[in-house]
Formats: sequence, C-alpha cells, structure tokens
Amino acid sequence: MEPTRLFDFIQYQKANFPQSQAIGGRNAAGEWTYYSTDEIIEQANKVSRGLIKLGVQAGDKVALVVYKNRPEWTIMDLGIQQVGAINVPVYPTISPAEYEYIFNDAGVKLCFAGIGDLYDKVASAQTNVPTLENIYTLDPQEGRPYWEDIFTDEGQEEVEARMEAVNPSEMATIIYTSGTTGNPKGVMLSHDNIVSNVLAVKKYIPISTGEIALSFLPLCHIFERTASYSFVYNGINIVFTGTDNLGGEEGDLQGIKPHFFTTVPRLLEKVYEKIYNKGLDLTGAKKSLFFWALGLTDEYDYDKKFSGLSGMKRGIADKLIFSKWREALGGRVKGILTGAAPCPVKIMRVFSAAGIPIREAYGLTETSPGLTFNRYEPKGAHMGSVGMPFEGVEIKIDTEGDYRDGEGEIMAKGPNIMMGYYKKPDATAAVIEEVDGERWFRTGDVGTWVTGGNGKQFLKITDRKKELLKTSGGKYVAPAPIESLCKEDFLIEQIMVVGDKRKFVSALIVPAVEALENFCEENGVAWNGLDDAVRNSKVIGEYQRIIDGLNPSFSKIEQIKKFVLLPTSWDAVKEDGSAAELTPTMKLKRRVILEKFGKQIEEMYDV
Repeated sequence: MEPTRLFDFIQYQKANFPQSQAIGGRNAAGEWTYYSTDEIIEQANKVSRGLIKLGVQAGDKVALVVYKNRPEWTIMDLGIQQVGAINVPVYPTISPAEYEYIFNDAGVKLCFAGIGDLYDKVASAQTNVPTLENIYTLDPQEGRPYWEDIFTDEGQEEVEARMEAVNPSEMATIIYTSGTTGNPKGVMLSHDNIVSNVLAVKKYIPISTGEIALSFLPLCHIFERTASYSFVYNGINIVFTGTDNLGGEEGDLQGIKPHFFTTVPRLLEKVYEKIYNKGLDLTGAKKSLFFWALGLTDEYDYDKKFSGLSGMKRGIADKLIFSKWREALGGRVKGILTGAAPCPVKIMRVFSAAGIPIREAYGLTETSPGLTFNRYEPKGAHMGSVGMPFEGVEIKIDTEGDYRDGEGEIMAKGPNIMMGYYKKPDATAAVIEEVDGERWFRTGDVGTWVTGGNGKQFLKITDRKKELLKTSGGKYVAPAPIESLCKEDFLIEQIMVVGDKRKFVSALIVPAVEALENFCEENGVAWNGLDDAVRNSKVIGEYQRIIDGLNPSFSKIEQIKKFVLLPTSWDAVKEDGSAAELTPTMKLKRRVILEKFGKQIEEMYDV
C-alpha cells in the first residue's frame, strides 16, 4: 500500500526492505551511531507516547532546532506527526527576537533543541512566548530537561489511534521562510503536499535500496526534508553530517563514500575553487595536464557523445585527472541534486564532464518544494535549465507585463501547492489565484521554456520578478543571469548587480579570498590582507579584465559599466550581530546589501 502520510514512509520501508543502518550520524561525543528501521519506529513511538503524556493534542505546535542534521531530528519529526501535532522546524542561526516572533506566531507549545547555544537562545525568548511550556535538549545537559526524559512505555494504543486519525489532507508542518525582507511567513504544508513530491520522484532517483545518501543541508529547509523522506521511501540509508565535516582526507565524503547527496550551488562552487587552486599549485607537466583536462570540460553537454580522437583525449583526462576529483568526493557518487539557488552552468558542466552527474531542480517552500527537475536518465536534462515539471505538476508562463518575448512569471498548480500562509489570508490570496476552480501559485520567478535535444520543453529561470531592475532610461535588466555568469570566475565569491532607477548597471563584488591571494602571489603583488588587495591597481585591473570579458555576453544596457571590490564577506550569519547579507539558503538579501553599501554605490554614480 502506498504511503499517504509522512510517517507512513518508515512503515513502508519496514514492510518492503528493512535496513540495519537506515539512518546514522555522530553523537555529542563524535561517535557514529546508527538506527535500524525497527529502532527508528521504536524511538518514534517513545516520542509519541511521551508527547501524549505531556498533554500534546492534535494540532499543537512543536519546534525543532539543531545546528547539524542528526538522527534524533528525524525520530522527533516522526514522533510529532504520529500524534497529529505539527512540526515547526526553525533555523538555528536566527536571533532570539526571531525565535520569539516565530514561536508566538505559531503558538509553539514545546521546543526540542540541539547542542551549542540553542537552548539559551530559545530560553531567552521563552519569557515573551506564553504558549511555550518547556524546552528539551537532544543531548544530556546538566540541570536541563532531556528529550529521553519524556519517553514512556505506556499509551501505545493511544498512539495507534492518533495515527489512524491523521488525514492526509491535514497540516503536517509549518515552515517559516527565511525571506529577504520583513518577518518570515509560515508556510502550511499538508501530508498530501509533501507526499506527492516524494512519490513523483521515486522512479528518477539514480541510486538503489541499501545505498547511501549523505545529508548535510539543514533539515529545517523543505528541500532536504523532502529528500530525506524520499530516501526512507526508497530504502536508501541516510548518514547525517554538517558542511564543516565534508572535505579533506578525514572528512565524511571520504569516510562515508556516499552514492548521492543534495546540495546548494555555493558548496559546489567552493569545491571547484579548491580543485582549481590545487591546479594552480602544480608545476611543469602536471600543471599543463591539469588545465588541458579542465579545458576539455568546456565542450561537454548532457548526452553528447565523444568518439575517435576526442574520445581518446577524454579517456586520458578521466584516468589521470577526473578520477582524482571523483575520489575526493568518496569515489562512488552516482548523482548530485542542486537547488535553492541558481547553479552556474560552468559548475554543472565541469563536474558532469568529470563523471560526477549534477542536475538542477527548482521549487519553493510553498511547493513542498519541487516543481521541476532535470532527470539523470538519457535525454532527461538540459544544461542551463531547471528541468521538466514533476509528474502531477503543471507549469504555465504568465506573459502579462513588462517582460522580454516568451518570458513571464512562472505559475504552478498541483497537489504540492501549499495550504497557505499561517494566519495570513491576505498574503495567501496575493500568491494563489483561483482560475476555473483550480489553484494556481504565483512563484514570483520569471522564466521561459527552452527546447532540449529530445524535443521536450525545459523550464529556464531568468530572474525574480521583484528583483528586476528598471534603469532611469526605462529598460528592464534581470540581475540573476548576470550575477550567475560572473560567479563562474573563480576570483568572484559573490556579486550583486545594481542599477534600479540609475542610468547604467554597476556591481558590488566580493572577491574569493584564497583565489585572490594566489593571483597576487603569481603576479608579484604583496599580500597584506583583503583590505589592501582591493585597492591595488593590478588587482582592480584583473577584475576589470574579467568584467570586460563577460560584458559581451549581455545586451548593451545589461553590461556592467562600473564595479567596486568590497573587503568583506557576505554571510548568512554575522558574528557581530549586524544584518546578514544572505538568507540561510544563500540568496542575496538585496535590501540589506543596498543599505550596507549605499556609500560605495553612490560613489560609482557620483560623476
């Protein structure tokens, strides 16, 4: 029987292919701990019984917050759902004031927190959250309630009755979107919403039962959470870790040797930068061979066949260079799925050419999350697109408005479209339109259809509707494609295009520090830190060369006329407590950046 509620997936695994190491991760002592399928169910039932004993009713809100993915998160998620309660996952890096806002908005009753300062952050907000009855830790901490303290062996009959009563159409979770402006909105997702996404991708996952998926993107984000349900449904073993444990000889990519993982483009960019910089460190024939092999990737495309001399060249490059890149990722990766932000085509091209298949997907928290994705099978992907719609999902382009030919706002309908924003009917009505009795969701993204080699239509994202710039000359400029192409250069860590109501387009550029230091070393520029480097004429000249080389790719009005190098970094969390420039999913907070660097922007236009 096909699962209809999220907690059905673990029962489906038990009935069809129970695993001895279904999920695993490091405990507080750094030791690896694994749970079998049966142990997950047993622990989840203990959580459910404990919640019932605490008086948790169907519809009550329970929050989860951790710094790194861990098995306990999944167990708690299942235990919460089984009693009809609603999981409110929260980003760990937000401020106590943001915890206070979310917990009050949702009416959170209990919170379970991981290690670090999370208990203290939530406790500092608790004073002003009247609904929050208690906070539990997921690791033993002296004098603080521990999650296992709620466990009980009594009341399983009530758990079974609660599970039976959960309707697939009922809300399973409220996920607060990080947002780029204002307070976050709570996205209400039902079991139906998320289950539909999981069922739709079953036949497209490129790995098999018993193989390993590494999970390091935050489970509080719907992308990773839905992926984890998909892994459970397919009998794929999940190993949880954090992004700071991935690389190096002692890292989890080497230790776990995963067959699959999901990621965001920035992590892939960082891996590419490390590969490139290692190439720069080589000398003589080895360096020449490295860059010869790297150059071969420029001709790669999905499904493109190479034979004869071209095929021989790739065979040599694969044996001597590309195989080492695969080994750096554990040597067994059959697929990587990237989402949450646009992935530069160069990144997908380089890795895929090296036998590390990367595919891009597209969706939003409001769509559970998947709308479209590039498949792994032949003729199922198109480079530079975000793929074809999920089964059961319909996409249309609303061309009404000031768009280029064939472009418009992307609208979607399907079983994965959210129930709405929690307690915000006006906000819900602003994005969901009723057309002939059908609910269409306005994504706020601008896109168009492109034709792939198989003659099928693939969706291409061209920008965010609200991020389109309009120059003082009345011309519209889409910053995202410009930024994406510029970030393909290894010297550019981040970039934001500026030009709204201005006479020309300019850019704020955050240099990639390691790559810039290497450039300085190779070009006789003394390295005295980033502050000094961004003022150096030779460094500025190199970035000008980069921009001059990229500008012909854009129309005249889109070309970057001026730029400024910033001696700083843009982060999702600022240690000094200032406003972060990036959302937790690494999207630019344009309003924050415009405010922070207003002086530098004005200087570019002060002529």
